[in-house]
Amino acid sequence: MASVTKQEALDYHKFPRPGKIEIEPTKPYSSQNDLALAYSPGVAYPCKEIEANPADVYNYTNKGNLVAVISNGTAVLGLGNIGPEAGKPVMEGKALLFKIFAGLDCFDIEVNETDPEKFIQVVKAIAPTFGGINLEDIKAPECFEIERRLKAECNIPVMHDDQHGTAIISAAGLLNALELQNKKIEEIKLVVNGAGAAAVSCTRLYVALGVRKENIVMCDSKGVISLARQDLNEQKREFATSRPISTLADAMKDADVFLGLSVKDVVTPEMLRSMAPRPIVFALANPDPEIAYDIAIASRPDLIFATGRSDYPNQINNVLGFPYIFRGALDCGALEINEAMKLGAVRAIAELTKQPVPPVVNAAYNLCKITFGPEYILPKPLDPRLLTTVAPAVARAAAESGVATRPITDWEEYSERLHHLMGVDNKLLRRIHDEARMAGHKRVVFGEANTDNTLRAAAAALADGLCTPVLLGNEEMIQKRAERLGVELAGMEIVNLRHDREAARREHYAEVLTAKRFRHGMTLAVAREKMFDRNYFGMMMVETGDADAFISGTYSSGIQNRNIAMEVIGVREPFKTFATMHIVNTRRGTYFLADTGINSSMTEEHLFDIARLARHSVEYFAHNPIMAMVSCSNFGSGTEPEARMVSRVVDKLHREYPDLIVDGEMQLQNALNTKLRDSNYPCSRLCGQNVNTLIFPNLTAAHSAYRLLLEMGVGDAIGPVQIGLNKPVHFVNVDTPVRDILNVVAVAVIDARVSE
Repeated sequence: MASVTKQEALDYHKFPRPGKIEIEPTKPYSSQNDLALAYSPGVAYPCKEIEANPADVYNYTNKGNLVAVISNGTAVLGLGNIGPEAGKPVMEGKALLFKIFAGLDCFDIEVNETDPEKFIQVVKAIAPTFGGINLEDIKAPECFEIERRLKAECNIPVMHDDQHGTAIISAAGLLNALELQNKKIEEIKLVVNGAGAAAVSCTRLYVALGVRKENIVMCDSKGVISLARQDLNEQKREFATSRPISTLADAMKDADVFLGLSVKDVVTPEMLRSMAPRPIVFALANPDPEIAYDIAIASRPDLIFATGRSDYPNQINNVLGFPYIFRGALDCGALEINEAMKLGAVRAIAELTKQPVPPVVNAAYNLCKITFGPEYILPKPLDPRLLTTVAPAVARAAAESGVATRPITDWEEYSERLHHLMGVDNKLLRRIHDEARMAGHKRVVFGEANTDNTLRAAAAALADGLCTPVLLGNEEMIQKRAERLGVELAGMEIVNLRHDREAARREHYAEVLTAKRFRHGMTLAVAREKMFDRNYFGMMMVETGDADAFISGTYSSGIQNRNIAMEVIGVREPFKTFATMHIVNTRRGTYFLADTGINSSMTEEHLFDIARLARHSVEYFAHNPIMAMVSCSNFGSGTEPEARMVSRVVDKLHREYPDLIVDGEMQLQNALNTKLRDSNYPCSRLCGQNVNTLIFPNLTAAHSAYRLLLEMGVGDAIGPVQIGLNKPVHFVNVDTPVRDILNVVAVAVIDARVSE
């Protein structure tokens, strides 16, 4: 699991503006006419339509895409009863997950009320605003009655995710684990440790799937829940056993399945060894499971083991379910989330696990080939197929069970709509960071460690598990800066390249550089002088294998750093130049722009190489490149030298790479407006295709394009990503925000792994 510092977490929530979500207009609002349509007098017309036909609220408002995350803060995460205001960051986080995974808008609502009846009345009163309600972090046993009443009294889907989210995901994992262990669900003996909302809901769902009640033993903090006890509430009494046992250890003997939703370290190796052959253990206490992963695996080699943690196989993570369950429920106008819909989600998730895993998922988790088996019983959270698999399964189940008021009839169109949603958020960025974390703590050298943002980024990269930072600079100066910034230097290495203790390394690097460059006029004396330059020294660390990647700090221009990189690292064969690319995520999708930072003087050879390098990089980032070569004219309409150069490069690409989807030269509006381009230029090789890769004829155009997008708030960028050097050297401006530097670090780490 990613580790974060307190200050890092507080800064994340506070800057650049407090909170994690915002409201964004979806309609034009720049003119007086726009405002007249949005509000008075135009707004009266949809109001009257809805008054006449209440179902039209889904046609004229955002109700059908709006979920409420509602809590009273009585059972927040592992924090307990901290109250509604203290729980708000969690609810905002849940709202963010709804948006990024399923494209659902979300309001978080914290209700200052612990009386169940009053809480129910508050939620009922505001229910008309929403298409669905996600109840969150409400303590048991009140949560059972609150959910039951709201489901009965509201005509929109209501689900308490703490109960049903874990139940749905763990049930999918259970079906697959039983298949792998060759066990029948109706025959298994189940032990449940914990009797809260999630435990009860999980057990109920397992029963719906076929587990027999007489084969279940549930335990709480006092031991086995048995009929002999007099302290049982309604939910516990439902699963009370008549067996004459009193302890968890007794219950575990000959059990087939253990489900833990309790506290850490309550299960011992002896308990595991007492279980039946080929046992299944879901130890879901967070952050530490009921028994540690390594201890469990060592105790029972025939075990299938799952936890709630991301750093072990088989993570049971609610995010595999709730965004897509609500997506499907809202899209078909479901009146509720019923048992059939939950079971539909269970079976869809279970079946998806058995399908061939696409390369993008393997790459995200740094694995060669993920396949269905004991360490893969559930899909990975970053699997993009979850949206297009689970949401339709839920919508189908809603229609078949009679609760869909707007049943989906064109499933092909619905699938296309969901695929479009998959490109809205920044899944690519999350995949890059996850892949970097799994690359094994590569040594990344930070060339400008004496600047605030670089030092903060190095500390954040270490805390986030992206890499092991190596800081170039004076120890005393870095220490003072770290103290001023509140940055912890433990775990980072400081290399003072000017210190006498680095003399031998400087001499070695000078000799290596001289041997490499002596036919280009390099003398040993000159090479020795260059080793006092942090860019030469840092790049030589990478060149000689003393480090895995180098982050070169630039100021107003990176030309000097570029030249050093070509000298020390060299350009990858068969290319003659290298470039940088920015990846910009927008509401319309992901775009790749090059060259945004290196080649100030462009030639045909440069442009040809940049297009080819961009192709490889776009493919690596799991996209099929649809490439437009941008210029000031369209398909020969202009005679400017630059336009003619672009046209010649396009011709060469067509001849040598007939499989590459590329065309030009073209103006930017034709590159991005598919309808306009196809109507004017139907013979283009891009006809019917949405461009995702833009190659610009000069550095000014490329740099201005991506900066304009970012400054206007249109997108979020990853870059500059270096493409074409022999080894991982990347360039960032010293004033670059910390988050952007971290993105480049993640790419550099992936580069280092690929280079190996």
